[in-house]
Amino acid sequence: MEGVSVEKIVGKLQLKNFLSDMDLKSQRIELADVNRPALQLSGYFDHFEQSRVQIIGMVEYTYLQQLQEERKREIYSRLLKYDIPCVIFCRDFAPDDFFLEEAKRNNVPVLGTERSTSEFMAELIYFLSEELAPCITIHGVLVDVYGEGLLITGESGIGKSEAALELIRRGHRLVTDDVVEIRKINEHTLMGTSPEVTRHFIELRGIGIIDVKTLFGVECVKEKQQIDLVIKLEDWKKDNEYDRLGLTEEYTEFLGNKVVCHSLPIRPGRNLAVICESAAVNHRQKKMGYNAAQELYRRVQANLTKSDDDE
Repeated sequence: MEGVSVEKIVGKLQLKNFLSDMDLKSQRIELADVNRPALQLSGYFDHFEQSRVQIIGMVEYTYLQQLQEERKREIYSRLLKYDIPCVIFCRDFAPDDFFLEEAKRNNVPVLGTERSTSEFMAELIYFLSEELAPCITIHGVLVDVYGEGLLITGESGIGKSEAALELIRRGHRLVTDDVVEIRKINEHTLMGTSPEVTRHFIELRGIGIIDVKTLFGVECVKEKQQIDLVIKLEDWKKDNEYDRLGLTEEYTEFLGNKVVCHSLPIRPGRNLAVICESAAVNHRQKKMGYNAAQELYRRVQANLTKSDDDE
C-alpha cells in the first residue's frame, strides 16, 4: 500500500487523536508537503491542495473563533468534504463540536499537538520526506566512520561483513549489514537504513549471526546514515590498473544521485578496516577543501619549475 498511514505519524510525532474510534491505519498520506488552509477558511477553494495534510495554526484558529455559527458550519462542510488525509491543530488548540461532527461524517482524522506551528510543520515535512522518498534495496554494508556514511559493496563472500566488524571493534557504528535500503531525500542526499527484520545483525560465514547491539553495546549501532562514500571491494587482478593518485574522482549512481566511489582490490595482508578509515577521513578532508593528491601534484610541478629555473 502506497503512502504513509496517519496512524504512523500519530505514533511517531506523538499526536492527540480527537476521533478515537476512527481507523487511522487505512488513512494514507501520499505527499510530503503540508497546507495551512487560511484562504479556504475564508471561502476560496480554487487550487486547493486536498491531498496535503491540513495544519491549523494560530491565524486559522483565531479566525474561526470570530465567525458566526452558521458561517462556521458552512466553511466546515465545504472544507471537510474534500478527500483530506487529516487535519492537525497546533499549539494545543482543540476543534469545536461542529468541526468534529463534520469530520466524523466525512471520515477525516482530526489530530492535535501542543507544539508551535512552524516547528511542527518542519518536523512533519522532514518525516514525510523520508518516508515517501524513492527507495531501492542493494546488497552491501553501511557503516558510520568518523561521521561519514561508508557504503561497502562487492560480491558475496568477499569480506564486507568482516570489514564492518573490524570497524565496529575500532569504535565505529553499524547501520546495516547485507541489505541496505537507500532513500533519495533530495537531489543531494541519499539516506541508508536497515530493514527492521535484520537491524543490528551481522552474518559471519563460519560463525553465523551475531547481534552487534547486544555484543558491543548501543554506541556501536545507528538507525540511519547519509551515504557519503562507496567502497567497492573486488578481487585483486594483476592485469588491472588501479588508481594510485586519486586526482580524479570516480562516481557511482543511486536513484540519479552520484556518490564518490573507490574500487579497492582485495589481497592477503591488506587491513580493510584501516583502509576504510583512511578513505573516510580523506573524503572528509576533501569536503573541507584539502586534497592530498592535488597538493602532491602542486609540489611536483613547483619542484619541476624550480629545477628549470636553476638550469
